[in-house]
Amino acid sequence: MNMYELLQKDPKVWDIFTLKEEYDSPLRDQYGRFPYYASSNRNIFEPLVSKYMSNHGFLAEYPEDKRFAVCLTHDIDDVYTPLLPKVISSVRRLKQGSISEVKHSVSQMRSKKLPLWNFDTIINLEEQYDAKSSFYFMAENPGERAYAYPIEDCESTLGAIVDKGSEIGLHGGLTAYFRPDELKAKKERIEKILNKKIIGYRNHYLLFHVPETWRYLRDAGFLYDTTLGYADCVGFRNGMCHPFKPYDLKNGEIIDILEIPLVVMDDSLFDHYMRLDSGGAWDIIRRLIDVVSEYQGIITFLWHNYSCTGQKRKFYEKILQYSADKNAWMTSGEQIVTWWKQNHND
Repeated sequence: MNMYELLQKDPKVWDIFTLKEEYDSPLRDQYGRFPYYASSNRNIFEPLVSKYMSNHGFLAEYPEDKRFAVCLTHDIDDVYTPLLPKVISSVRRLKQGSISEVKHSVSQMRSKKLPLWNFDTIINLEEQYDAKSSFYFMAENPGERAYAYPIEDCESTLGAIVDKGSEIGLHGGLTAYFRPDELKAKKERIEKILNKKIIGYRNHYLLFHVPETWRYLRDAGFLYDTTLGYADCVGFRNGMCHPFKPYDLKNGEIIDILEIPLVVMDDSLFDHYMRLDSGGAWDIIRRLIDVVSEYQGIITFLWHNYSCTGQKRKFYEKILQYSADKNAWMTSGEQIVTWWKQNHND
């Protein structure tokens, strides 16, 4: 009996896994996303489908006898410090009056790259915990709503990230998830700069339509997606804490692309949605890591590069430390896909 036959034995589990309630649902937020608050599955912190599979003998394996896996990812929405924050910071420094602070102020005003061009900092931090990660860069064009930087400016950075063992993927813009031609064109644009095929994807704002986006990504040549998570709450959107190939209810078929579900986005925890303080956020993160460890699953974190500074950077390091202490394999989406395809059957 394969995974899909097993899940179909329990209609409730099958409906959660396939996201049946999202098909053609009119319940959308201001960005067109299906939100957690509209879902009938209220037990968001429990991976109900993975639990069902585990109770029926499904066991995942990871390299070096690791108990579970942590997929570390970074969406690169911007690489340049916006001008206004730099001006404010510079004025504050100038008021302090010292020559060194004045020089620092001038250097910040001239620099395009502070503090968001922090890829070395992120990679060096992760290396302390024997971890790799995925960086999803945008390839937007001037005039498109999500345009923030020319991807060509990042050519040497893309190569350096790959040379250090992490992954480059595509972070699709505000319309890519329903435009197959755009997906293909922007994938090819990054591949041309990188001189290497890319296989991983996440859409900006977590925009996604079930099941169409999966089909478009498959047709564009992506091997995996990791968009499937809620923006307004962390947790298990379709009850899964394991990678899976989606099942298309409209066409009655398995879509040949691996989904690595997104469980935690930094912006969901803090200012934008759940508005938790650091203590409340950590209580939830620890609970999610513990339950994924229990079911030998994979927990995916999205930590933007703009959150890899200050207190949020320290919070990210706390995630790395706790995961390492629990014997997690911390790695990129690319490495998870390679391992999963070699060692697990759908």
